[in-house]
Amino acid sequence: MTINQNFRKYRSIWISDTHLGSRGCKAEFLLDFLQHNQADHLYLVGDIIDGWALRKRWYWDTFHDQILHLLFERAQRGTQVTYVSGNHDEFLRPFIHHRVTAISLEDEVVHTTADGRKFLVLHGDQFDGVMQFTRWLAILGDWIYERLLVVNNVYNRLRRRMGYPYWSLSAYLKHKTKSAVNFISAFEETLAKEAKKRQLDGIICGHIHHAEIRDIDGVLYCNDGDWVESCTALVEEWDGSLQVVRWVEARSRSADFDYAQPAPQFAP
Repeated sequence: MTINQNFRKYRSIWISDTHLGSRGCKAEFLLDFLQHNQADHLYLVGDIIDGWALRKRWYWDTFHDQILHLLFERAQRGTQVTYVSGNHDEFLRPFIHHRVTAISLEDEVVHTTADGRKFLVLHGDQFDGVMQFTRWLAILGDWIYERLLVVNNVYNRLRRRMGYPYWSLSAYLKHKTKSAVNFISAFEETLAKEAKKRQLDGIICGHIHHAEIRDIDGVLYCNDGDWVESCTALVEEWDGSLQVVRWVEARSRSADFDYAQPAPQFAP
């Protein structure tokens, strides 16, 4: 096994919405991110494995295998790995509060940063009205979203052939649509209110595939984004400060990174 010496060490890392098991998962980028970034605390904030996609059509390549292998190995080597379930991996919810080979399964947790702030960590589907009250509409929306991701993948294959880096057409279109923007804003405000009700300093979530850090009425709302469109993560520095890492943008500035090639062999 090749050990990657060029990694960045954080106090904490949050990733969500990787959707392993779906063709939309940018597994090669996710694997590359995990190889180059480590942390004492690693939170998998829901929709890591896409049970909805796997029930319809099995898709699992070598990148998916390597990602799971790396996560289990990190946990066994001392990284505190917490898997917070989401709606696409809700099949794990009966096993909440159990451990799977050193990985803790939870529905939600509270994380304390290095500077003493307390953050509620959950996926966020619990506060999505469509998910809670109109499940058929959520499934229809998921089907439409999958079609959009197919278009996104074709578009980026053309960009790659022309020598351009990855750029999310689907994310661009979503964030230009007024109804989508309004939904995102309402979602963010709802979760911030929940954190305030619990007398916490902030909230960290996923679910809506929109990475963000912003203050909402004195509560710090943080969303770590996704790995089907934007390829983003949330990280905590050693002083407790939080930031969003946009991995494709960061790696595009590295001269040795070739988007047309598979990610390198995984490292512990």
